[in-house]
Amino acid sequence: MDGESSAQREARLRELWKRLDVKHTGTLDLPALKAGLQSINHPLKDADTLVRDMLTACDINHDGRISFEEFNRFCQQTERQLWNLFQSIDRDHDGNLDKSELSLAFERAGVAVSNARLDRFFSYIDKNHDGSIDYGEWRDFLLFIPASAPGLKAVFTYYTSTVKLSSEGDVNLSDEALSGLGYFVAGGLSGITSRTATAPLDRLKVYLIAQTGNAQEAIQAAKSGAAVTATKHGVATLWNACKELWAAGGIRSLFAGNGLNVIKVMPESGVKFGSYEACKRAVAQFEGHNDPKHISQISQFMSGGTAGMVAQAVVYPLDTLKFRMQCETVKGGEHGNRLIWHTAAKMWKANGIVSFYRGLPMGLVGMFPYAAIDLFTFESSKKYMVKRNMKLYGYKHEEDALPGNFTLALMGGFSGAIGASIVYPINLLRTRLQSQGTAIHPRTYTGIVDVTRQTLKGEGVRGLFKGLTPNLLKVVPAVSITYVVYENCKKAMHLH
Repeated sequence: MDGESSAQREARLRELWKRLDVKHTGTLDLPALKAGLQSINHPLKDADTLVRDMLTACDINHDGRISFEEFNRFCQQTERQLWNLFQSIDRDHDGNLDKSELSLAFERAGVAVSNARLDRFFSYIDKNHDGSIDYGEWRDFLLFIPASAPGLKAVFTYYTSTVKLSSEGDVNLSDEALSGLGYFVAGGLSGITSRTATAPLDRLKVYLIAQTGNAQEAIQAAKSGAAVTATKHGVATLWNACKELWAAGGIRSLFAGNGLNVIKVMPESGVKFGSYEACKRAVAQFEGHNDPKHISQISQFMSGGTAGMVAQAVVYPLDTLKFRMQCETVKGGEHGNRLIWHTAAKMWKANGIVSFYRGLPMGLVGMFPYAAIDLFTFESSKKYMVKRNMKLYGYKHEEDALPGNFTLALMGGFSGAIGASIVYPINLLRTRLQSQGTAIHPRTYTGIVDVTRQTLKGEGVRGLFKGLTPNLLKVVPAVSITYVVYENCKKAMHLH
């Protein structure tokens, strides 16, 4: 094989054995084999299950340890199979594998590998980085593969199970680890980025919601069909709110509560996206196909809603504190950490822990349809675009057909706008329950029914949509940024 004589092969394998047998005992049990793999920095060193499988495959007499004779027999048998596999892939028989040959081989074997994953796989085996894989590189990486007849499916599974650290020592988590941790990290980073970018609009929305002044002029204009007058009133309200916020503390006032937002949004977005992916995997198992990408539409809708409710429940106390802090930000008043601590103390003194959970039932009721509609609309749009790109450009793997950032932003903004508009009245009532008794919103309520009654009595149905315009101005870019960052984080961490 590869011009190597039997004597040369045995000498090479004996030298490898000496490097594995670090204690020079003449045999290797499981701990000794793992220590030997660690000493030569072999990719298998961190894959305990595969090391155990390899030991079992080598151990002919089943005494729990292997001798050189058993090791030599295993390696020679595996090398013959790897040579046959190498030759079947090497279509031009030049003794080297290029990316096109590997891509065709994976396709023939029915293994879906994206271009990005193929690049990583190829680069990992191509140790001298000359753009091709010779048999020595192929053999050295796959020599310990614990399969009786390794095919490309087994080879790729072996690769994804063993690659934990790169040759430079950079962490490169396996798919199994990333599928748990990665979605939370990607979700958290996307949430922080989007919330900070849109913090002034969120501040404006909360300020308008807290205003309960009688809007009879605007209501009467809307009822009489005077659209221009109603519009002018709405624009004037927005402009006056902006001036009052600026007067309360300049640029600092526009970002009041953003520190809490950042603290809140990391777990909120992380839990939301992580729970969503976990729900999809659980549903896929329940449906019997274990493929979260192909669950039914109703299951996808329910997964999104459930994830939103879980995230809302986790961060609700911080959400309430943020709203009340924003409503206590007035001209000449406290700012920053002092305001946060005094607001929290005031809430605790008023009604203990209950103060932090005011409006939670309404919040959960509003969050389920919002998250369900938002995630369902975005996922459905993304699936459509992936199928379209695969058909239009001839891509063979979904990861290669993912939409670009501009398309992701459009889909995210569209899905967020639909969800936010539908559930806005519920969120407005929840926010008023959370911010009651503050400097900007001194009115208090006895519960959900009372806040609904007072809002409708004082401001009419129009009052249920107060602040919708700045909310949409915030939601559209915020959700767009969230999904763009989230999808790019998933791509960077190979989570597709």
